[in-house]
Amino acid sequence: MATRPALPSLPAAPGAGPSTPRSRSPRRTVRAKSANPSNPHPLCLSRRSVDLVGTSVALSTDIPVLFDQPLGPHHKLVGQWALSLEKTMRTLTRPAARRHIERVFDATVLDVLNSVDLVDLRVVVLQGGEQGGPPAIAIICESLGQIDLGWIETGDAPVAWRAAAYRALDQSLGRVLPIYGYQYLFDEIAMYYWDGETEDDAARQSLIAYHGADADELENMALPSEMNARRPAWMIAANAAASKRLPTALRRKLDTLDRASKALGGLESERNAWNCDFEIIQDYIPGYEECSSLPPLTLVPFEQFARELDDIARNGMEMGFMDIAGLCPLPDADRIDDWFTALRRGVQLLVAAQDLIRLDPTQL
Repeated sequence: MATRPALPSLPAAPGAGPSTPRSRSPRRTVRAKSANPSNPHPLCLSRRSVDLVGTSVALSTDIPVLFDQPLGPHHKLVGQWALSLEKTMRTLTRPAARRHIERVFDATVLDVLNSVDLVDLRVVVLQGGEQGGPPAIAIICESLGQIDLGWIETGDAPVAWRAAAYRALDQSLGRVLPIYGYQYLFDEIAMYYWDGETEDDAARQSLIAYHGADADELENMALPSEMNARRPAWMIAANAAASKRLPTALRRKLDTLDRASKALGGLESERNAWNCDFEIIQDYIPGYEECSSLPPLTLVPFEQFARELDDIARNGMEMGFMDIAGLCPLPDADRIDDWFTALRRGVQLLVAAQDLIRLDPTQL
């Protein structure tokens, strides 16, 4: 929880190239799967509105507690919630109250997030929107690259088991993480190379008409069927075994993940800590329209699709990724308890995904 930390200035205007949609600091690379994973782009913000960070406390000089400045609206809101946890009333100076509010919030957030190590998440409290909105809490993903899929990608278990596990992750992780899968990548590459065409004949005509390719050069150019053919069998949902044909332990892991996903999906959007509404994001953190709309995480294996991933990630590496995992306005202090309920449900989903990825198929 930090008060107005120094944040990077806006990047330059985006250049030509594909632009695609939808913690703890410093940013961690999940796997080195990007064009330049050693130099990830910082959070793309235009105004210094980040005030409380769930993993650190740093009061900077632009709000001098030494001179007993009034508490901001975000401190007051979180303070009402912190006060509801107190068993006895006590009187504090403003600087002491500010520090107490931050400590209580930090400790509660970290207690929830400490079970997650699949990705790095940072929680940030924002003092208000540009249009006069109430304080809000954002969850930011600071990891970058391909999620390590463990036995699903590299193990020797039957393809039907691995495909079932991969399909479950593909269907659920988008509820809590800014992440994309193969279909998203394929659609973006189709727009980038083939003018949106997804069949070989139409893609060939596009390469000739719009990219100036010679007909005799087409044999050396990637086409939709060639890209699809590179998918490992475990990436194809049709190869997934029915639940009743899976080992009991694997079926239980998948059921736990499914229940966690449904529990989070059942929340109202305005009470969901993991909800992402781009208009709300722009109101609270102006400047994200200057960033790439590409999420920083992917489930697509880099080994088979290095060129395609690098192509669509280039703009994100230059301009910043859409790394918001959730942003929830809080009109009153009672909503903070709702926010923590949603935060815990999202963490339960992430922990279920971790457990699935770390399953030892040789013990099934």
